[in-house]
Amino acid sequence: MRNSVILFILFFFLSCVDKQQVKKQITITPVKLNVPKFNVDSAYSYIQKQVDFGPRVPNSREHEECANYLVTTLQRFGASTTVQEAVVNRYDGVNMNMKNIIGSFNPESYTRILLCAHWDTRFLADNDVVDVTKPIMGANDGGSGVGVLLEIARQIQTSPLEIGVDIIFFDVEDQGQPNGELNTNSDSWCLGSQYWSKNPHETNYFADYGILLDMVAGENARFTREGVSEKFASRIVDKVWNMGRKIGFSNFFVDEKTPGIIDDHLYINSIIHIPTINIVEYDNTTHNRFNKHHHKHSDNMNIIDKTTLNAVGQTVLEVLYNE
Repeated sequence: MRNSVILFILFFFLSCVDKQQVKKQITITPVKLNVPKFNVDSAYSYIQKQVDFGPRVPNSREHEECANYLVTTLQRFGASTTVQEAVVNRYDGVNMNMKNIIGSFNPESYTRILLCAHWDTRFLADNDVVDVTKPIMGANDGGSGVGVLLEIARQIQTSPLEIGVDIIFFDVEDQGQPNGELNTNSDSWCLGSQYWSKNPHETNYFADYGILLDMVAGENARFTREGVSEKFASRIVDKVWNMGRKIGFSNFFVDEKTPGIIDDHLYINSIIHIPTINIVEYDNTTHNRFNKHHHKHSDNMNIIDKTTLNAVGQTVLEVLYNE
């Protein structure tokens, strides 16, 4: 009897020890997430550099020089680069030498996020009243999205991610047929993203989702839940807008649904079927609901707002580093 009692006590003691060990084994210590701080001055300088080349219209010397700059900058930040070249036809029959520029981080990673913006600028100022036939600088429309993504590329090099990130600068986005012309062809826009969506740089390419940046540097810009984004990728809109509001940018990321627009994300969604959203300024006081300097010569460095740039850049960084 005494031996039985001793054995019972010993068994009880060992059981308690085992349970304590198990508890220790399953204790999870939260890991503090270090999200890089977006350097808005750096992003601004990348926009300035693009504008310094002049209008980046396909077939021009300025376009070629800027392409070389974008490729070498992505390479300097550690990205594996691909330049997808083709000749595409503008709505009026002009052949345009297209260059889609792709920079990939962690190309072997299965989980991938696509970040994109267009880098070409409009070949005429069709919303202006002076020098209508001359090309625009496109500091905001073209330059701003690229500037933000170059800064994000630099941050990824400094603070590496485990997931894969593909940055694509689409060409020939802004060479479409002017509104108001007879028999307007809406598919005359976004020729670079249309081409890439049909001929991705990698066979069977896919990303979990995509984020397009377009006109992301206007003063007091309002980024609404744009219709195409809502239709194809409302879950990603929720993810990005909630993050923007969470970190203090609710005045930029507005919880308002607005009509869909023709932009690069339309073709990424409808052709290659990657759920992609558009962070693009919506201004209900203008005739086309875009930034008031859209397709005007006033789209220059004077209208680039660092507060808006920071709101967009930091929000996208937070989304990436929380994946």
